[in-house]
Amino acid sequence: MALTPVARKTLRRFTSIRRGYYSFILFSVLVLLSCMAELLVNSRALVVHYQGQWFFPTYSAVIPGSRFGLDYAYETNYRELADRFAKANQGDWVLLPPVPWNPYEQDFRQNAYPPYAPSLAERHLLGTDTGGRDVLARLVYGFRIAIGFAFVTLLASYAIGVTLGCLMGLLGGRFDLLLQRFIEIWSQVPFLYVIMILVSLTKPSVGLFIVINVLFGWMGITWYMRTLTYKERARDYVLAARAQGAGTARILFHHILPNTLMMVVTLAPFAVVGNISTLTALDYLGFGLMPPTPSWGELLSQGINNLDASWIVSSVVGAVSAVLIMVSFIGEAVREAFDPRRFSRYE
Repeated sequence: MALTPVARKTLRRFTSIRRGYYSFILFSVLVLLSCMAELLVNSRALVVHYQGQWFFPTYSAVIPGSRFGLDYAYETNYRELADRFAKANQGDWVLLPPVPWNPYEQDFRQNAYPPYAPSLAERHLLGTDTGGRDVLARLVYGFRIAIGFAFVTLLASYAIGVTLGCLMGLLGGRFDLLLQRFIEIWSQVPFLYVIMILVSLTKPSVGLFIVINVLFGWMGITWYMRTLTYKERARDYVLAARAQGAGTARILFHHILPNTLMMVVTLAPFAVVGNISTLTALDYLGFGLMPPTPSWGELLSQGINNLDASWIVSSVVGAVSAVLIMVSFIGEAVREAFDPRRFSRYE
């Protein structure tokens, strides 16, 4: 499908803002890699060749150690299996991920207590946390959870907020007044108190936090879309659509919404930053996901409470800062690309 001249101009403007464009590429690569995290960070082997047979444990059912000649019936320890195959030198081999630890696995050693410092020999590239779990593994899987939470919350809250905001601006009258009063009342409900109450009553989960954040997150975009719709509904193309018999839904979704998407697109990256920060803060305060779920906030709390293990706090602070800065750069570039009338310090 060919792009319109306006779309091509917007795309060229976005790519000309280098730090936003490169941040977008890097962020997209990180999201893609996090979706394939099991192939990069996992205690299960990618491939096992044993006695002429091939096994692919990463995405298969649990394979007991007895299947490979080990003396136990629970899931195979593939790091141990790789060492045994290497010593036996009988043509069997194991291909492990670059980081052969999963985010829940605890590494305990004799005469030593976690957290352990980064070690290339043990394949703990960023060390372990206080529970002996690999920091890099928990950062990667925590990133996937945070990004998934941010995007799903964004889509749900924007779907509600954009629809209601456009309806308020288009219909006006009592509908607009009633929703205004409702939003003013609902916005006064303390978000943190609701989280604390629900966490004490139910088991915290990503789905629960998505629902709560959507319930409180749709109001901001609603006001923006209401204002833009009020302005757009007085334009000639809306009057022409009404004169031709177009219904409310068609006017809203086929005429007004495409001309107000600039606000949605420019605010979306900053909403992603806010959602990631919210989940991280809740986990840090202890009102977030249930342990031992991988979480940036929980890692940050461990790092603050164990400053002698500097690799924990430095890793998580560096990861959080890098992701939030990248998304902020993307947001700035998108805003600049979709609003060329705004004075730009990039030029």
